[in-house]
Amino acid sequence: MSLIEVKHAIKTYQTGEDSFNALNDVSLSIEEGEFVAIMGASGSGKSTFMNMLGTLDKPNSGSYHLDGIDVLSLNSNELSQIRNVKMGFVFQGFNLISRTTAIENVELPMIYYGVPEEERHKRAMEALKIVGLEGRAHHMPNQMSGGQQQRVAIARAIINDPPLILADEPTGNLDTKTSIEVMEFFVNLNAKTGKTIVLVTHEPDIAEYCKRVVRFKDGNIISDEVKI
Repeated sequence: MSLIEVKHAIKTYQTGEDSFNALNDVSLSIEEGEFVAIMGASGSGKSTFMNMLGTLDKPNSGSYHLDGIDVLSLNSNELSQIRNVKMGFVFQGFNLISRTTAIENVELPMIYYGVPEEERHKRAMEALKIVGLEGRAHHMPNQMSGGQQQRVAIARAIINDPPLILADEPTGNLDTKTSIEVMEFFVNLNAKTGKTIVLVTHEPDIAEYCKRVVRFKDGNIISDEVKI
């Protein structure tokens, strides 16, 4: 079953009197449990496409269904709910709150979800254990390495058990060794839990970890390769 179904998406931006299509009639299906890399040079449309998948932007025309839901028909409150329940986000810059501990950062999505404090704490500790950081639960972000911070961000992304993880250049701020550790974690997460992972990267060696590579250029999908 398709978790993501995008059909004929067009996204047009206006720059003064000129306009250009960041997405040019893009259609793409992603099945449950896939691990997909989205690649392309700056300005290729990959970030626009990722923002659309994350419901942070809407196309001018076309359709987007997530887990059977017509995303483009939802209001802002419904979109917030979808993001909290159906998606987990991992960013290049980690996006942790600097004045709160690792466990408090992981608990954040559950606060919006209305989960009681005791349950939040228990689930956050379980998530930190999954990423191998239960011993760092009460450390601040500045007391952790970049790789540890990114693993806290991954724990936060999976805390509400969403079917979809969206990762935007998740290794962009990490050294090679740490990048490998983070990507191996994503591979294991995909294999063990069946979570669908869509990852934006410009690095071919990072894309090698993914089972499918979709390449964008000038707002079009120019290749879609599934690895056997």
